[in-house]
Amino acid sequence: MNVLITGGTGFIGQALTDYLCERDYHVYVLTRSPQEHTDTNKQTFIGYDYPIEQLPPIKSVINLAGESLFGYWTKTKKQSILSSRIQTTEKILAFMEKLPNKPDVFISGSAVGYFGTSNDLMFSENTTTPGDDFLAKVTTKWENVAKQAEKYNIRTVLTRFGVVLGNGGALPMMRFPVQLGVGGKIGSGEQWISWIHIEDAVKLIVFCMENKAISGPVNITAPHPKQNKAFMQTLAKVLKRPYWFPVPSIFMYTALGEMAGLITKGQYVIPQKALDHSFTFSFPYLQEALHHLHHK
Repeated sequence: MNVLITGGTGFIGQALTDYLCERDYHVYVLTRSPQEHTDTNKQTFIGYDYPIEQLPPIKSVINLAGESLFGYWTKTKKQSILSSRIQTTEKILAFMEKLPNKPDVFISGSAVGYFGTSNDLMFSENTTTPGDDFLAKVTTKWENVAKQAEKYNIRTVLTRFGVVLGNGGALPMMRFPVQLGVGGKIGSGEQWISWIHIEDAVKLIVFCMENKAISGPVNITAPHPKQNKAFMQTLAKVLKRPYWFPVPSIFMYTALGEMAGLITKGQYVIPQKALDHSFTFSFPYLQEALHHLHHK
């Protein structure tokens, strides 16, 4: 079967593409620069101007594209974070509209930032009221655009990613001070980190793609979130490094500006839909997930 992906060259997208190819899917990667990549017998890179009539029937469309959240959040950066997600999703909708045979499912990336932040509340897919900070507003607008695929009778899944742990993404940045021997809690350390191993993340995406009973928001997180202080302590234990140097929130905000809120604030998110549909996590607990990544 054929799958079309945006963001297929990114951290999650590459891992997902590899997993799909292992399962004998053919992956069409929609990118702005297809000429910079080499096709294989299971992977084809196409541009947004690719003749749609030349595509074989596409069973699933997965949208993972968007400006990175990392970097100092200037007004321009924040606008780019929002517009890149909205514009790419609108292009995908226009692409699907032109397909003579509509895909069975549209999976659109989102984030647990939808819920806002809290040290006290527990969030699941049953939480329908979004937060009111910048990321919550971005994800709300992003999801509202993605849901327009439903007017074409396409099953639509909104994958809300937590912190995806792998050799890309946030983990190398979190691991670096620990490796230097100056690891410790960040800010109060009370903030929750809703994390997931990269292998579980891609398997859960494909699980949602293949399971016709799943639609709407799906939390892509492990079932056991950790507070920052426990997360960093576990990371130090796995790396066999000391855990002792706390980093005050003011240092983070001085260095990173508003983006520091990604690190100093958090949310406790439960992947209720995955659990309700009997998805099996390979790495439900943090220590085994970090240990696997460290020795991989």
